[in-house]
Amino acid sequence: MNLSILAKNSLIFALDVPNRKEAERYVRLLSDTVGCFKIGLELFIKEGPDVLKIVKQNSSASIFLDLKLHDIPATVHSALRSAATHGVRFITVHGSDGGQILQTATEVKDLGLEVLAITVLTSISESELGGLGYKEGLSLRQLVLDRANIAKKSGCAGVVCSGEEVALIKQKCSNDFKAVVPGIRPIWADIKKDDQSRIVTPREAISNGADLIVVGRPIRDAKEPSVAALKIIEEIESALSV
Repeated sequence: MNLSILAKNSLIFALDVPNRKEAERYVRLLSDTVGCFKIGLELFIKEGPDVLKIVKQNSSASIFLDLKLHDIPATVHSALRSAATHGVRFITVHGSDGGQILQTATEVKDLGLEVLAITVLTSISESELGGLGYKEGLSLRQLVLDRANIAKKSGCAGVVCSGEEVALIKQKCSNDFKAVVPGIRPIWADIKKDDQSRIVTPREAISNGADLIVVGRPIRDAKEPSVAALKIIEEIESALSV
């Protein structure tokens, strides 16, 4: 595959906007630049499944439905089958409750839906693990790796993890197990209120083994979002060409 196409397909833009009008503006603006649009809780709850049509009607990019499903296996299974009817390519499920829930991923593979397990949110730092009830001495990297291993054994297509853990996951879980990395912050980005803890640059994420990176605010808050997206794609290309 052409390197520029590969770089484009590696970039997911997070449509973390409050309404349909804003979503459509960014989809039209970035339809030829990014390979995938991520729709999360805020936009999906506000607009419902109809918001998915905005991407399909204005772009050839794929759709990442980031709902972080977290419920009993039967409910997650039904939700995944419903998502598949909307032409979604990726969807997220929390990876904190073991293989029984994650095994529902195998039941929708034939529908073209790729299930990604959330390992540990990139807003959480290692110093917070004790307060969340985890045993003393547990490293965040080990927790992420344990959850990635369970996700792979359960049949998930991949995981969502930070750029700090992606190399270890690729080493332990194989290269064909997808790693999607949020918490991307280019050196040039000016992010004033940042709730991300484990962050890396686009180049670092791809160099460490990320298959796809999720970028929101560095593109969305730029004076020229399409220019910012192209700068990130150039950075991805430079990492892929090494």
